[in-house]
Formats: sequence, C-alpha cells, structure tokens
Amino acid sequence: MSIAHEGCLYIGGEWIAPKGGMREAVIDPASEVVIAHAGLAGVEDVEAALDTARTAFDAGPWPRMTMEERAAKITAMCDWIEARTESLRALVAMETGSIQPFARTMQFATGIEHSRYYVQLALRQEAQPLPLEPVVQADGRIMLGGGVAVREPVGVCLAITPFNVPFTLNMGKAVPALLMGNSVILKPSQLTPLSAFILAEAAEAAGLPPGVFNVVNGDLSVGEVLTTDPRIDLITFTGSDRVGAAIQAQAAATLKRCIMELGGKSAMIVRADGNLVAAAQNALGSLTFHAGQACAAMTRFVVHNSVRAEFVGRLAEMFRTVKIGDPADPATRMGPLIRAAARERVQTLVDSAIDDGAKLITGGRIPPGFDRGFFYEPTLLDDVDNRWRVAQEEAFGPLGVVIGYDTDEEAIAIANDSDFGLSGGIYSADVGRAYELALQLRTGKVNLNGGSGKMSSYHPFGGIKRSGYGREFGEVGLHEFTYIKTIAYHVA
Repeated sequence: MSIAHEGCLYIGGEWIAPKGGMREAVIDPASEVVIAHAGLAGVEDVEAALDTARTAFDAGPWPRMTMEERAAKITAMCDWIEARTESLRALVAMETGSIQPFARTMQFATGIEHSRYYVQLALRQEAQPLPLEPVVQADGRIMLGGGVAVREPVGVCLAITPFNVPFTLNMGKAVPALLMGNSVILKPSQLTPLSAFILAEAAEAAGLPPGVFNVVNGDLSVGEVLTTDPRIDLITFTGSDRVGAAIQAQAAATLKRCIMELGGKSAMIVRADGNLVAAAQNALGSLTFHAGQACAAMTRFVVHNSVRAEFVGRLAEMFRTVKIGDPADPATRMGPLIRAAARERVQTLVDSAIDDGAKLITGGRIPPGFDRGFFYEPTLLDDVDNRWRVAQEEAFGPLGVVIGYDTDEEAIAIANDSDFGLSGGIYSADVGRAYELALQLRTGKVNLNGGSGKMSSYHPFGGIKRSGYGREFGEVGLHEFTYIKTIAYHVA
C-alpha cells in the first residue's frame, strides 16, 4: 500500500524528514507484515513543532479568524477525508487490525460524525450575557452594571492518542481544539501513526495556516519533552492510567490544564429480570468487536446468582462460535490484539485468575493454527472474586469475568469496588429500578439495557477516579478547549 509522505513529520505546514533520520516500521497486527515506515521525531523536530505552534497561536491569523472561517476550514478537512473514504479506511483498518464492521463505524465514520457535529456546535457559540445588577454608589446614586462571559482559546494544545481507535480519537481531540482557535500538536501512538498523518494531509488540503496543526511521531522521551515544555498550555490524553498519572506529574510544574480519558474496568450488572440474550450479546460485542481493546468495554459481568449459570452458558457458546481471522475478510468477527505484549498481558491475567481459583469456561489460549499475528481466543472466567487481580486490572483484551451476587446493594458495591470509573451497564426489565441503580454507580457513563447503541456525538464521555477527568464530545467537549473571560461594564 502506498503511503503519502512516508517517513515524514508534519510541522509548520510542511512535510519534513526527521532531523536524525530515524524511522520505525508500522506493522499489520494480523499478519506482522510491514505496512510502512513512519518518521520518528528528535529533539530538533520537537523544538520546531513547539516554536511553530506557539507562533501560530500568538501571532498567526487562526485564533483571530471568525468562527465561520475556521468552521469552513474544518469542514473542508472532513470533505477531503470523506472523498477518500475507501482507501483511508483500509489504511486505518490495516494498522489497527480492525474487522470490517468496526473499521467502517467506530474507526472511521464516527470520527467524521463527531467532527461535523462539533462544527455545528461551534457555529452556535455566542457570548453569554450576565445578569444586570444595581449598585449603590457612595453619593447615593444607583449605577447599573452588567457583563458578558466569552469563551476564548486556551493556546497551544498537545493531543496524545492511543492505538485502539486512533483516527476517531485524533479527530475527536484536534477538531474541537482547532475550531475554538487553538493550535495543535498531535502525538499519535507509535503503533498507529499513519492515522494521524491522514489529518495532516487533510489540513494541508484545506489550507490551514502554517503551524496551526502539527503531527510529531515519537517515543516516550519525545512525549515528555512536549508535556513539560511551557509553550504547551493544555494536554488532552487518552491512554492508560499509569501513563496518565506520569503525564499529569510532568505537566504540574507549568500548571498546564489536562484532560485525561484513561482506563476502565467497567461492570455490567445483570439483574434476575434482565434480558439474558441481549446482555450476552452486549458482552460478546464488547470483548470481540475490537478484541476487547476499548477502555469502556464491559469486562466485569456482575450477574444475579439465580440466572448466572444460564448467562455463562449462553455467553460461552457465543464466544466459541466467534470467527477469528483475517480482519479484511467480511466474515471475520474478531481480529488480533495490537502486539505480542498485549496478548501476553491477557495471558498473565488469565493465569493469575486460575491460580486464584477462577473457573476457565472457554478460551484462555492462542487459537490453534495462528502462527502469525497477535490473536487470542475470547475468554470467559466464572467464580471470580472481585478482589482478585483479574477483576481489578485492565486487561485491554478479550477477557471477561463473571461475578455472582444476590441483592441490588451487593451488585452496586461490587461494581463500585474498583479504582476505575469510566462506564457501566445494567440489564433489567424494571427500567425505573435500573435508573435508580444507575444513579448509585460511581462511573462516567451507564448504559441501561444496552444504551443508545453508539458513541453518540451528543453524549459527554469521560470518567472518574483512575479513569480520568474532563469530558470529550458534546458541547462540554468543545468547551474543554476554552477558558472563560468575563467582561464587565457600566450600563448606566
């Protein structure tokens, strides 16, 4: 597959070869074949990106353009990408190892959908009038004072994105930041950098001013230079809680604002009156659609003991019939994990759970006959104690655990007994009771009986506890890239 500007970085509106000449192979996780070679930034490249992004914000036209002008540029980016949907989607699918249904939706179409909705929201932003107030002066006269609150760009934003849904998350961070007048440096995962350069090509085609959008691919040392530099005003990061904590510490000295969308260990509560077929299908999709590589995946199945055996039996049978294989094959229903290290982490958690006393229902191994690619069978464990490592640590793979309960209060306690709080779900025929329970869950989102069925552009998304803070999507996601300025004045 031909990759435009292969081996280059995008800095200051130009495609440049890394000063140190470093490049790294990007591989297809299903075949382990090299797709392309991506450039790796060095110290000089990072310095150039910081300088040009800072200058673009401080002295360039972008923050001073009207919202309509910026929205037209972002719309042009979206149009450019959509005009090349087939080839670009194939590229994203190949570097992520995504099956075709996931590649069409979450990996590609969702990114465009969110971006176009952000444009709509941005065009509706107006100064907020504040209440008028009578103020008694020293001479007894009454003055009438008022004010407005306006939203202004934060400055230079650093977006650090993960490997699992790179294109959509690149768009989800860069687009709202750009719309609100910020300049952006995007640092993608080294495992999936090609998705980031799609945006760079679109920005170039749309005519964004030089330095407004930059892509710097590099290792952890490059990330640390960026996160500690005072020229960065805001960091938006999606990834593990461990790395998020390190970034927050690196940002502390310069008091940068941070938006952290981190890991999860989400619990799906299945009440005795829940639809077991629907619950099992949700669990199946959560752990197989992208091989469980999703921070919001349901991975702890907290099931009422009266229906637990039936739920386990249904889900196990579904797991056993999943077609694993080449993601490019339309019949495939689960592809690979991103790398061998990810698969090894899942295996380690499975082994620890069995040592603790869990019952292996199905999976727990590399599928027979898969000598290449990072495949692993969808795995289900029963008789799990919520205190065990397998129930507390994020696997980021196709591994689900079943935990039994007898009362609603017990189910809520189990679900909340986690360092994470990103998502969750409840299945029950009594929707009113399910809503009451949802209010008790300590998490950023709860899906009742499957939720809306998609990652909606309208729904703010983010977590609490070690799942992070701040929100993406919806109007609150747009506002994360602004600060509020109050302008007060005399009316009379």
